[in-house]
Formats: sequence, structure tokens, C-alpha cells
Amino acid sequence: MKIKSLLSLVGLVALTGLLRPTPSMAQRQFTLEDLNFGGTNYRNMRPEARYLTWWGGKLVRQDLNSCSLVNSKTGKETSLFSLDDINRWAGLEKSNEIVRHLYSAEFPYPDRPVVMVKNGTEDIYVNFKTHKLEKRITRPSNTQASDRNEQDMTAFVRNHQLFVTEKSGKEHQLTTDGSSDIVYGQSVHRDEFGINGGLFWSPKGNRLAFYRMDQSMVSAYPLVDIPELDWTPEKGESRAAKAAPIRYPMAGETSHKVTVGVYDASTGKVLYLQAGDPTDRYFTNIAWSPDEKTIYMFEVNRDQNDCRLVSYDATTGKKLKELYRETDAKYVEPTHPIVFLPWNDNEFILQSQKDGYNHIYLFNKEGQQIKQLTSGKWVVIDVLGFNTKQKSIVYVSNECNPIQRNTWLVNVSTGKRTLLDNGRGYHFATLSKDGGMLLDNYSEPTVPRKYDIIAVGANPQRTNYFTAPNPWKGYNVPEYSNGTIKAADGKTDLYWRMVKPVNFDPNKQYPTVIYVYGGPHAHNVDASWNWGSRGWETYMAQKGYLLFILDNRGSEHRGKDFEQATFRHLGQEEMKDQMEGVKYLQLLPYVDKNRIGVHGWSFGGFMTISLLTNYPEVFKVGVAGGPVIDWKWYEVMYGERYMDTPQANPEGYAQTSLLQKAKDLKGKLQIIIGLNDPVVVPQHAYSFLKACIAAGTQPDFFVYPGEPHNMRGHQSVHLHERITQYFEDNLKQK
Repeated sequence: MKIKSLLSLVGLVALTGLLRPTPSMAQRQFTLEDLNFGGTNYRNMRPEARYLTWWGGKLVRQDLNSCSLVNSKTGKETSLFSLDDINRWAGLEKSNEIVRHLYSAEFPYPDRPVVMVKNGTEDIYVNFKTHKLEKRITRPSNTQASDRNEQDMTAFVRNHQLFVTEKSGKEHQLTTDGSSDIVYGQSVHRDEFGINGGLFWSPKGNRLAFYRMDQSMVSAYPLVDIPELDWTPEKGESRAAKAAPIRYPMAGETSHKVTVGVYDASTGKVLYLQAGDPTDRYFTNIAWSPDEKTIYMFEVNRDQNDCRLVSYDATTGKKLKELYRETDAKYVEPTHPIVFLPWNDNEFILQSQKDGYNHIYLFNKEGQQIKQLTSGKWVVIDVLGFNTKQKSIVYVSNECNPIQRNTWLVNVSTGKRTLLDNGRGYHFATLSKDGGMLLDNYSEPTVPRKYDIIAVGANPQRTNYFTAPNPWKGYNVPEYSNGTIKAADGKTDLYWRMVKPVNFDPNKQYPTVIYVYGGPHAHNVDASWNWGSRGWETYMAQKGYLLFILDNRGSEHRGKDFEQATFRHLGQEEMKDQMEGVKYLQLLPYVDKNRIGVHGWSFGGFMTISLLTNYPEVFKVGVAGGPVIDWKWYEVMYGERYMDTPQANPEGYAQTSLLQKAKDLKGKLQIIIGLNDPVVVPQHAYSFLKACIAAGTQPDFFVYPGEPHNMRGHQSVHLHERITQYFEDNLKQK
């Protein structure tokens, strides 16, 4: 009787369609462990990558247990050696310090069969033809910065002091006054102006230029370290949280002072460039002459509207000449050092936006401009190197399309330009040391990842080496699309990306989330896989949301006028452009106009609160991560470039401050920060909360103890679960 009843029930379910397969049932569902970079399955869900490096003009694949030579014409691989070979040839097979993988293997000599591999403490050089160990170099430990030159000399910073280690291993301590206030050999000016380090070896390694930053006069900002949950104090130690102050120069306040030192390896002496009083000046993009006798750097005034390229005698520190000067009514921002032509020690290339777009110019060493090598209403994004044989420059630009990244060749003599890749998608290429070959790692909106090997020349030859399979095959994937709308100025094209809900039905209306950044030196929309979509967008689309992302004026790679449109009033033009995107969305029948939310981080957090409080009738929910609240609390270099000082631009600072907008908060807002954020310091969020308390408005707030500006590791999964749930709780239901 029970079996008969059960069979009847199964038949009834089948007739009503409850067991009928649906698209969502037939395909797998994503989790944040799949889609977030901190997730446990994230690596498996990324398009497969290959570890590859150049050995002169030859391409080598680095793998866990082997290295193989790749045939540039066929893509076929031939084994060079195994991990066991290396450990045996180096005499490490019975050691505790064996080499454990070959992913980071390097081939430092283009004409010799030598590989450099690493164990826990050493760099090990092995000749894989003779099967012999050539040398073992101990890496300095516990360093704050480190860089090795071609003579196997290492400059490094330990306990705030600068050292140089000779090839023999002998250490020379160059400084004694280093501290948390006197910073040697590290990045200065808070990583602005393209700065990402503070050690600069000369071409042959005979001299070292380095930064010295005195920040003792800068106000200390009181960050706090919260002990780990399992931390147990040593005897006599307090259980209390500890002060972890940083030096943070806020807009309009006293900034640090930077000088540039030079160490001469032959004499062991240190001198400093005689650049004059460093107060309210920025020194950036340090470069060497090929003969190592001259140092070049760009010097920028505090207003950042006057930039000069100056040369110095590396043997005396004396100023030689001002070679180039560029001024602008708004700002000049040098981000690339000059580079000398490898076939002509008397000429160098310089990048500038002086014609409205970043391009390459050729100068002689006296500072006379010879010619402009690239031009057009597109930007040079990077210079990869040179092809000496053809006397050409290999560079990256977005000439093909503003949201693409492609690799080009320009002949210095003729100015003829050649597209080296396929002209589609988003490409990251690496150039061989001889400049004759390119490894092209790229994707397109419907192509997860490909690798091509390209012979550089007037008629480039491309060989497809590897095509990654789609790691999302079998999953329920949303539709990704791309298009343009006009900016609020009525003439400028803005690019957008849309992610439609999984199993999209045009007859339904969907809650919509606008993801925004909107600030300088970044963009969200590009012609890479799924139009550059972030994993969280796919996760939200799976939950029934429509996602919309727009790159407004002020973002990168669109030319000087596009970028400088926001000068002295950050957020205002950006909001106007974002609202043009909202107008477009509101014309779509499947967008629920009453359920529009916004989310962003950092500058995007600033934009989120700006949109939520300036357009409370449009935005129902917002999640703002690490938001700037008032630009007077942001750092000097970035803040003053785009806003001037609070003293010079009080109207602009008042207009863009979100403190006065706390009273206009109508929708649901969650603010999330890292407690130890050294970029957008917690004062921003705390002050906005205080303003909301005074105004009687009710934002929500969450903090990650111990985390900086962005959440690291698996905490990022927790973060995105929280962001998602906030929209689920407050935007999902009508």
C-alpha cells in the first residue's frame, strides 16, 4: 500500500512538472568560494595560465617539476631539465634546503645555459648543459626592500638601514640614522608619480641611486593593532591593543622631504644630489645614462603644474642641466622615466600628455626634441622595450579601441607603426631580451585566455601556443554585454558593461546594482573575458540581479581632457556621468526603477555615498567600502593633484565633502572599512558616522580588525557575503 501511494505521488509530481529539468537545474551554480579571489576554489575557476619566461630570444615553460624549451614556430615543447636534476646537480638532494618548484626559474644569461632557482634562503645558479653548480648566493633576510644588480651585488634595507652586499657576500652598511621617520631605499611620495621602489642600480651595476625620505615633520596618524585571537602575551606584556601610527601627510598640511643619494661601489662613498631645498617638491622617475655618469629625474612642484627633467653628475652630485619643462593649467603627472635608445647613447624617449594624449617623444641628451614618435587621439599605455636590430620600440596602446590593449612596433627612423597582435581583446605581452620575440597573453570578451608567440617585425608572425579551456563550462553563466552612452557633456563616449540575471526574462523587472569606481588611474570596462567582469557580478546575477558598470570621465586611458574634467571638484562630473547611465537603465523595461542600488570601494565608496545622498529618490541601497568622505583628510600627493589644497580651493572641498550630505541619507547604507587602512584612514568613516548621528540618519557600519584598505585572503569571501546579504535584505524584495 505504501509503495503504491509513493508511485502515485511520483506520477503526480511528474505530471505537474516539479521534476522536469530546467536550465538552472541542469547546470552547476557558482559560490563565492569559486568566484572570489580569496575563495578555496578560485584558482580552479580561473582560465588556465602558463608560467613562461625568456632565455634570451628563446621561450621556456616553467612548471612544478620541469622546464621545457618552447618552439616559437610550432609551440611544441622539449624538456630542458627536471626538478630532480637541479637538486642533484646542485648537490641539494639530501639537504633540507632543496628547491621545491621551478615556477620561478630564471635564465639570467641570454647566451649561456644557466638557470637560477631559489630555495628558502639562496639563489642557486646551475649550468644545465655541464650539469654543474656555478654559484650559490644567500639572499638577505628580513628586508624592507631589496634589489640585485648584474654583478651580483645586492642593495637592501634591514631595520631601516641601507646596506650593499658585494658578490663575495661582504656587507657594507651605508646608513646609521634610518628609522620609521628616516626611510631609505623604499617608495616615497606615497607611491604616486609611478613610484614603486627606492633602489636604482646603474646599467652596469657600478653605482646605486636611492631615496631618502625624512617624514619626521609629518603628522602621525593613530592606527591601532588588535591582537590575533590566539595571541598570548609574553611575561610582562600587556594584553591591550597596540598603537601602530603611520606618517600621513594630509592635503594642505606639512609633507615629507625627499633627497636622492648615490653610492659608488668602487670608492664605497655616498653623496647626495644637489637638488636644492626638497620642501614641497617631488622627485620621481629616476633614470641613468648608459655610461653611468649621469642621473636624470623629474622634479615636480607641490602644485603639480610644473614638471622639469633635470640631469645630475653622479660623481659629484652637482646639477648639470634642465633638459625639459612641461607646465599645465591643471596638473602634470610624470609616471615614466626616460629611456635611452640601446643603439644610440645620445638619444632617449620620453612620455608626455602635452598634446592631450600620452605619447612617445624622441629627444637628444641635450634636451632638444627630435620628433614625436606616436600621435593620435589614443594613449600609449606602456613601453615594453626595443628591437635593436630593427631600431624600433615595442609599446602598448589603445589605438584599436579605447577599451582594448594591444601591442605595437614603431620604427624610430621612419615613424612607421605595426600592429603586432591580432588587434582584438586585451593583451599583456612580454618581450624577449633581444627584442625579437613576444609572448602574448591575452583574452577577448568570449575567449578566456590565449597565448601567442609573435616574431617581432614589419610582418609579424603569430603562432598560437596555448588556448585555455573555459573553466566555467557546465555552469549557469549570465549574459555579459557592452556598449556606449554619451557623457553628461553630450559628446563624449562612455563605455559600459552589463551583466544580466541568470535565466534572464525580458518580460520581468529586476533589481539593479550599479558597481562604480570612477576615479583616476583605473577603469572597469575593457575588452577582456566577459568584458572585464568581476566574479561578484556573476554571483549577483545568479541571485537575480542586473549589474551595470560605467567608466565615467575622470577615469584612465582616455586622454587629458577626459581625465582632467573632474579637476578641483571630484565626484561632481563623475556623478553626472553615472546618472546618464541611470537614465539609460530607466529606459529598459526589465530594470526595476524602484530597486536600484550602488556599490563601490575606495573612490567607489566615495561615489557610492555621493550618489546615495545626492540622488536619494533614485538609489534605494548602497554599500560603500573604504570611502573617502572629505578630501581634506586624504594624502597630499593625490589629493592636491586633483583638488588643490583646502586653502586654495575651499569651495571645491566644501562642495565635495560628504559630511554635509549626512542629513540627506534616505536609503539603506552600509559602510565597511579595514581598521588598519593606511590609504583612506578610518577618520573618514568615523566622521561620517558622527555627522549622521548629529543629523539623525541611520547608516550601518562594519569593520575588519587588522585589515588594510582591501580585505586579504579568505576575509574577502566574508566581505562579499556581507555585501551580497545587504542587497538581499534591502533591495531584493519590492
